[in-house]
Amino acid sequence: MNFTQLSATELEKKKRELEESYRSFQAKKLSLNMARGKPGADQLDLSNEMLGILTPESDLHASTGDDCRNYGLAGGLPELRTILAQMMDVDAGHVVLGGNSSLSMMFDTVSLGMTQGFAGCEPWGRQSHLKFLCPSPGYDRHFAVTEYFGFDLVTVKMTSEGPDMDAVEEAVKDPSVKGMWCVPKYSNPTGATYSDETVRRLAALKPAAKDFRIFYDNAYCVHDLTDTPDRLLSLWAECEKAGTLEHVFFFASTSKITFPGAGVAAMACGDENLKAIRRRDSFRTIGPDKIGELRHLRFLKDFDGVRAQMAKHRALVAPKFRAVEEKLGKELSGKGVASWSNPNGGYFISVDVLPGCAKRVVQLCAEAGVKLTGAGATFPYGKDPEDANIRVAPTYPPIGELEQAMEVFCIAVQLAAVEKLLG
Repeated sequence: MNFTQLSATELEKKKRELEESYRSFQAKKLSLNMARGKPGADQLDLSNEMLGILTPESDLHASTGDDCRNYGLAGGLPELRTILAQMMDVDAGHVVLGGNSSLSMMFDTVSLGMTQGFAGCEPWGRQSHLKFLCPSPGYDRHFAVTEYFGFDLVTVKMTSEGPDMDAVEEAVKDPSVKGMWCVPKYSNPTGATYSDETVRRLAALKPAAKDFRIFYDNAYCVHDLTDTPDRLLSLWAECEKAGTLEHVFFFASTSKITFPGAGVAAMACGDENLKAIRRRDSFRTIGPDKIGELRHLRFLKDFDGVRAQMAKHRALVAPKFRAVEEKLGKELSGKGVASWSNPNGGYFISVDVLPGCAKRVVQLCAEAGVKLTGAGATFPYGKDPEDANIRVAPTYPPIGELEQAMEVFCIAVQLAAVEKLLG
C-alpha cells in the first residue's frame, strides 16, 4: 500500500486507523529514550573488570620506567599509543593520547587554530569570514564546535561513498574555507564508509588556504556489526604519498570500546602540526591520566584484545540493529513514506521520511513517550532544508524497549505522512 497513491478517502480511513493505534501507545505512558548513541548498560558491563585491574599491589610503572601515579609522559603510554595507532591506521610515533573525550581534543585543536594558527599563518581568530565544511547528514556535536567559534558552516551533501567530493574540491578554492569535518567509517548517522576514491581525493585536495585542516574523526573504526565489515582505505598512507599529511588531524577514542565516561582519546598528525600540538600541551598539562591509560593497557593488552572486546559488543548490539531494520521493513516498506540505511557498523540508522515530516514525527514520538534526536540535528545549525532526516540510535535501550519504541516510531512516520498527503 503506497500512501502516495491512495485517494483522499483512503487516506482519511488510514489516518483514523493510525490515530487509534497511536492513542493506544499514548495510554501506556511510555518513557523510552533513543536520543543519543550511548552504549547500553550491558555493553558497559563488558569493561567492569577494568575497574579492579589495578590494586595497591600492582606494578604501576610504565614500560619507560615512569611511575604512572606521577607527572610526566606527556604523549601517553607508548604501548597504548600503538594500539590507538593501529585502530586509526596511522603512525604510532605521531600519536598523542588525551583524556576520555576525542571531542575535547577536537575542540582544543580548533581553539589552537583560532589562537595560534597553523602552517605559519595568521591565527584563524584574526581572519575574517571563516568557513568550515560540514558533510550532512552528519554529527551535530562536530558542527556545534565550529559554530561556537564563529565559523560559517557550509553544508556538503553526504553520498553513499562519503562527502560529495566535486562540491568539496570546488569549495576549497575559497581561501576562507579553513577546514572540514569527516567521520570516514560508518558515518554518523548514515553509516556510509568513504570509498577508496573519496579517500584519495581527500588526500589530493589542493585548498587555497594554506591553513586548511581536515578533522578526520574515525570514531567507529572498529565498530563492525557484520561478517562483511566495510574496509576503509588509509588516509594517512594516501596523504604520505601525496605530501599532504599536514592537511589532516586524525582522531579516535576507546569511548565505545570501554567506558565512554572514562576512556582514552587519541589524535595523530604530521610533523609540523605535531610540534604545534606538543608545544600547546607543554603549557596546558604536565601529563595525562596515566592510571586510566594503564588500566586500559592491562585490560586490552594489544590490538587483538580490542578486536576481542568489539566482538563482545557486536554480540549485544547487532541484534538491536536487526530489530530496528526488521521493524522498519515490516511496517514501512513499499508505503512510499520512508527510506533508511542498513549499515555494516557504527551506532546509528539514518531514516529519511517524506519532506516536511521529520519534525512532526519527532513530536508525535515525544508525545507518546519516545525521545529521539531532534529533527534537523544532523545538519548545520540544526536546520534540515528538507525536514526529512531522523537519526535513530538503537544501542541504549534494552531490546524489549527498543522494539516498543520502534512500534511508536513507525506509526508516527505513517501518521505524519498521511497528514502531509492530506494537506
